[in-house]
Amino acid sequence: MLAGIGIVPDAVHAADIDETPNPDETPRLLAKRLAQEKAYAATKAAPKSRSDALYLAADTVVGVGRRILGKPENANDARAMLNLLSGRAHRVYTGIALHQPDGTLTHRLVEARIKFKRLTPGEIEGYIRSDEWQGKAGAYGIQGLAGVFVLSLNGSYSAVVGLPLYETASLLEGAGYHAFPGL
Repeated sequence: MLAGIGIVPDAVHAADIDETPNPDETPRLLAKRLAQEKAYAATKAAPKSRSDALYLAADTVVGVGRRILGKPENANDARAMLNLLSGRAHRVYTGIALHQPDGTLTHRLVEARIKFKRLTPGEIEGYIRSDEWQGKAGAYGIQGLAGVFVLSLNGSYSAVVGLPLYETASLLEGAGYHAFPGL
């Protein structure tokens, strides 16, 4: 996604953090906290020779009210999530955080509202068989087969995919790194 806005990272690393929600944590606050913790974890894991680097992190959380729909553990978990989302609206929160060389951490939280069509049992089972639900918050990826489930989307499509491009470019530009080099 970054390449689409003219950014090629020097390196990409998965931040190994505990993504367990805190008691009474809302989906919105969880997305924000996880993005920030991932940015700090990336900074700590980086070689000391990279003291001038920017560390960008993001996390996406699907919420139905205060209920957090994380990554399903198995097909039954994914099936339950899809049944819950069927025929109703939900929110997708994507937190992004940028750790700068001077220690400053800037962040944004982007919210999108999505409404799914009423899913038939056959559609749910077909999607489960596709395995696209694996590793996806809320048991779906809008950029794949589940795109046909979406009746409406109010907000940033790229945020739902996992990285809000406008807000990411704005954070980077604020730190002196410009997207679309040459413009």
